[in-house]
Amino acid sequence: MKNPSADINRILVVEDEPSISDLCQRVLVSEGFEVDITVNGSVAQDMLREKQYDLCLIDIRTPVMNGKELYQWLKEKHPQLASRVIFTTGDVMSRDTQGFLEQAVRPFLPKPFTPDELKTIVRETLRQMEK
Repeated sequence: MKNPSADINRILVVEDEPSISDLCQRVLVSEGFEVDITVNGSVAQDMLREKQYDLCLIDIRTPVMNGKELYQWLKEKHPQLASRVIFTTGDVMSRDTQGFLEQAVRPFLPKPFTPDELKTIVRETLRQMEK
């Protein structure tokens, strides 16, 4: 896996809230990442067929195809990338979301999150991938 300090890592952000996707774009680009953004899992599938990504930041609740469905597809079609997913959600209280996050065993960022929280979780996830 690439060393985040040596090479540019490509991150796919799946987020339907413009303010959150804009924040992710600004913060991650300023950290030296190449960032692509899409609003739902269906479009993300097309993007994942076209490009290779080092990390995916996926909102659990997006229209058309939500983050849970996209994650299941990743597990089947791109199992290595499924282990490089960070979820975002504004719904950490529902049992359904809690159960999904526990089952997925992936890092997640509760919304709203700060730029520093985003940087930290991305760096930690990339560091784990290098091990």
